[in-house]
Amino acid sequence: MDELTVRVGAATDTGPVREQNEDAVLISEPDPALLESNGLLLAVADGMGGYQRGEVASRIAVETLKEIFYESPIGENEIPDRLKRAFRAANERIYEDGSAEGQQNMMGTTLVAAVVKDNDLTLANVGDSRGYLIRASRANQVTQDHSLVAEQVAAGAMTAEEARESQHRNIITRALGHRNRVDVDIFEMRLLSDDRLVLTSDGLHDYVTDEDLASIPLARSADEAARELISLAIENQTSDNVTVLVASFLEAGVEAAAAGAPEEEAERTSLLVPVLVLLGLIIFIAIVIVILQMG
Repeated sequence: MDELTVRVGAATDTGPVREQNEDAVLISEPDPALLESNGLLLAVADGMGGYQRGEVASRIAVETLKEIFYESPIGENEIPDRLKRAFRAANERIYEDGSAEGQQNMMGTTLVAAVVKDNDLTLANVGDSRGYLIRASRANQVTQDHSLVAEQVAAGAMTAEEARESQHRNIITRALGHRNRVDVDIFEMRLLSDDRLVLTSDGLHDYVTDEDLASIPLARSADEAARELISLAIENQTSDNVTVLVASFLEAGVEAAAAGAPEEEAERTSLLVPVLVLLGLIIFIAIVIVILQMG
């Protein structure tokens, strides 16, 4: 398969309830050499803690992730290990910063990250910010939530619908900054043309259906889809900050053809107008000749 072209859009909103936005979003822009060797890095973090501490934790998470991931070129098959190291470095910095301020100022953050290199996708996550792959018009949750209700669903003690409505759905069992060590989940897959990747904080996925999560990114540009999904979550009375990152994938040749289609249509239209004018003139002359002959 030809190499895929990536289009990325993201949006974040404080939401209708919270006073500040503790989410953070990352769309990396490394130099071309590192982009080629390491791939494109994308991430969403959802901070938690005392006053402004969640905002600090999420910022440290995305900044450290980017710093460590792009500190040097990555060899073949080394992306998962580099992601794990970047996550653990972020965890240590957040933990040490929070510990230095005292127990009452401990902070933490969820973090979901994606690396796109050629046609390969690698996802990493800690917490309940999610990574979805939209394929065949379906939203497939790739990452696994590290939360109390997710563990109960996995154990068969609760249904997915009950988890969505549970008052305990925001209790996180794993996050960056809560302990001095953290385990990181890694998922790897091959991308196909017309796939969509969606990274979200829980302010979105608790308030938007899987059907909307699939249909909106397929029908809109990446930027428009991110904004529309956030608007829908707010309309459905989300009680949290909301962050969405959307990436769309299309074969380069297909994208070029799609982009060129309007120009080709305009060119055909511009040629059609004089042809129609000439045809009308010929018909008019023919009618005049017939009238003269009858007279």
